[in-house]
Amino acid sequence: MFSDVLLTVDYDRTLTGPDSSIPQRNLDAIRYFMDHGGAFTVNTGRSMPMTKIFKDVVPVNAPLLLYNGSAAYDQATQTMPFYHEIQADLWTVVRECMEWFPDMTVEVQGLDAHYRFQENPKWDALCDNSLCARAMAHPGDDLGPFLKFALYGEIRSNRISDMFEGTPQETQRITEVENQLREAYGDRMEVFRSAARIIDVHAKGVSKNRSAQELKAQLGRKILVCVGDGENDISMLDGADFAFCPADAVVAERYHNVCKCGDGAVADVIFNEIPKII
Repeated sequence: MFSDVLLTVDYDRTLTGPDSSIPQRNLDAIRYFMDHGGAFTVNTGRSMPMTKIFKDVVPVNAPLLLYNGSAAYDQATQTMPFYHEIQADLWTVVRECMEWFPDMTVEVQGLDAHYRFQENPKWDALCDNSLCARAMAHPGDDLGPFLKFALYGEIRSNRISDMFEGTPQETQRITEVENQLREAYGDRMEVFRSAARIIDVHAKGVSKNRSAQELKAQLGRKILVCVGDGENDISMLDGADFAFCPADAVVAERYHNVCKCGDGAVADVIFNEIPKII
């Protein structure tokens, strides 16, 4: 029934509700979709260490698309079909960002852990609550492929969902940091706001759309359906054959809406929208 379709969905506030829980309706719908021939995966800004919180909960039958499209990871074979590194020296970038933005937390997202470069108990608690491996790193350490780094504004709780809210002053500060990063690194890196108080940075030309298109070609699927909610999902949604947003998405006005994320937006797409497409 769904054998022509690849469905890739964002994780936070698309597959999950605002409280970071996954509606059971979504999980039931995904299993139904895969049982009837569909290819499904998560297409997320999250890293490999951050997949621990959902890898035994969310069923997938295609490689995970991670780091905002910087890498694909096949859980079945425990291999990486592709990845794209930032073309810059990791330690130079870390030093510059820490000097330029002393009010921000700098994080490098590796394959085995997320790394910080100074003591930060609130960042530690955030990682621990997300079941994400973490470590302190020191200049010269080998952190593996340089796929993605992030800058965090104030961390007020141990919940990632809390980082999606920001005051007007915080929004202004994040915009200033984004602009400075683009001026410094824009020729080599993509810079964007993944949450109200989080900025993500990865290799130039990498996007959720690029990874979804690569996977579509590898799997030989004819129809790419994507679901997302935020600014880092725009490339994926624009590049999809069919794109959908939860009704409460940040970019909801730009795409066809289904129900709110907490009510099972992915299930709405599977049960109500994809049958119309095919």
